[in-house]
Amino acid sequence: MSRSILLIEDQPYDAELTLRALRELGLDEDVMHLRDGAEALRYLFEDTSDHDTPPKLILLDLKLPKISGLEVLEALKSNERTQCIPVIALTSSQEQQDLTRCYDLGVNSYVVKPVDFEQFTETVQRIGRYWTSTNQTVC
Repeated sequence: MSRSILLIEDQPYDAELTLRALRELGLDEDVMHLRDGAEALRYLFEDTSDHDTPPKLILLDLKLPKISGLEVLEALKSNERTQCIPVIALTSSQEQQDLTRCYDLGVNSYVVKPVDFEQFTETVQRIGRYWTSTNQTVC
């Protein structure tokens, strides 16, 4: 089954907060949650028999097990089938090198996860609203 939003997040608490925020917008049924970079690459490039279209939005944590978010981003943006999918780095990293590397690789937005629950919810909802309702893509 195709999903509009792909959430790639290994931390259960952050994933649940993200899903809860999207649920309040009625978008949670459209989310596929994957827990590491290897699982994400497998879903996007190998196991496509259960989904015929790529997601419309990817929320990507950078500090993932097995394969890092930066490596996932690089694979996405270097593949013709996935390069036009908007990718939002939703991360706790405030490191300048991560920010720079993400934009060098073609990330569409870099968002540092707020620590405060209300701010986190509001941030995810703004991202969800904009990228699923307002933004126009070519994919």
